[in-house]
Amino acid sequence: MNTDAMYRRLKELSDEYDSISQKLMSETVFSNPNEVARLSRQQARLAGSKEAWEALRGLDQRIQEARILKTDEDGEMREMAEEELAECEPEREALLEKIQRLLIPQDPDDDHDVIMEIRGGAGGDEGNIFAGDLYRMYVKYAEGNGWKINVLEASESEAGGFSQIIFEIHGQNVYKALKFESGAHRVQRVPRTESQGRIQTSTATVLCQPIAEDTDIEIDPKDLTIETHRASGAGGQHINKTDSAVRIVHVPTGITVNCQEGRSQIENRETAMRLIRSRVYEEYRRQREEAEGRERRAKIGTGDRSEKIRTYNYPQNRVTDHRIGFTVTQLDRIMEGRLQDVVDALQQDEERRKLETVE
Repeated sequence: MNTDAMYRRLKELSDEYDSISQKLMSETVFSNPNEVARLSRQQARLAGSKEAWEALRGLDQRIQEARILKTDEDGEMREMAEEELAECEPEREALLEKIQRLLIPQDPDDDHDVIMEIRGGAGGDEGNIFAGDLYRMYVKYAEGNGWKINVLEASESEAGGFSQIIFEIHGQNVYKALKFESGAHRVQRVPRTESQGRIQTSTATVLCQPIAEDTDIEIDPKDLTIETHRASGAGGQHINKTDSAVRIVHVPTGITVNCQEGRSQIENRETAMRLIRSRVYEEYRRQREEAEGRERRAKIGTGDRSEKIRTYNYPQNRVTDHRIGFTVTQLDRIMEGRLQDVVDALQQDEERRKLETVE
């Protein structure tokens, strides 16, 4: 992006910040909590651009005044001008570099909480055990960041781990950190169930979606089909005795969720509604991006369950993310939740890709 385009875009964002400030002071908006929340989040995302615009204007003013002083007949004034320019010009160059990165299009969902779903895949019991290992890894990563975990559904496997577990993570910029975790995770190790000591390859799939808030999407109740039925499978005393399980279908998209792990129909219905809202929101976003011809152009991978994204090789203590060719020989640390090196590498690659598309 050239300097003139950078100035224009930065001023637009600064003006947008000011416009939101005016809206937030209006009586119409102030009386609508959802609109206040939506505009406040939008303004928070623009705060950095507003600050950068003010800083750039201040530096440009100082540089302009110093250049005028350089033509002064007074030698002492010219010396002061030289000192001012020696300080301001490098500062301005550093600020422009920061602004270029600041102007990279941001994912509006980055500040959202997430719903994650992990399923045991290929490898039978070992796939379920690995699903449990991944869940533990994400829990430890979340705890290290001060985030909160809330399990919505969990189907434990007899051999250990989970055939499926669905949970929420609440905190700051959770989706920004975890949005690239969706896909098939492959593990290579000697299974606990293998007596011959042979290395086996198994998989677990991860789905990470932003939690849709009330201001993100409005779902017409007439578009939902809601059914209750008796829960099946392992569970507490309520299993198979009451119609506590809830199935919800969003008719326009065909998205279906089924919740049965809660202890009551009310609890399962609330969980199902949270899941259906987030999945419909994600589907509409995907459709919108495809219609605009972007098709998640700046996103690493597709986020599909079938896409093999990462291999965890226990014999070599190695983790490889295949999408960006990133390898680290610290699998033991990563499985203890120290994921930040992988997260940073994925975010840097996303930033690089977006920079390439900025004009």
